Amino acid sequence: MGHPLSSDLRERALAAIDAGMSRRAAAARFGVSASSVIRWDQRRRQEGHARPRAQGGDRNSRRIEAHASIILERVREAPDITLAELRAHLAGRGVAVAVSTLWRFFARHQITLKKRPGMRPSRIVSTS
Repeated sequence: MGHPLSSDLRERALAAIDAGMSRRAAAARFGVSASSVIRWDQRRRQEGHARPRAQGGDRNSRRIEAHASIILERVREAPDITLAELRAHLAGRGVAVAVSTLWRFFARHQITLKKRPGMRPSRIVSTS
């Protein structure tokens, strides 16, 4: 993924526009694409600044976080529930999620679902 151009460059290009230069001429002067300068100018007019937006990050977790109470309640009721069973339970309530989404939800909340307690290593026989 690319990185955003510096705020300093954006400010200088927009200052050139304010001084009377066209947006395309300012783009050519500072060696950036005309569409970038046009977007910066539009953003400055709409939002009052031309700072770059945040890149990356998780944008989908809030969808499942909205149903956190249902998920956590179901896990309290049935501690040995599998992710597939939990997915089916949510589908019955009209929430379509993938098993991997549930896995990330539990990892984010630091919840582990063990099916049985761990055993001590055997000195006689390999347990793997």
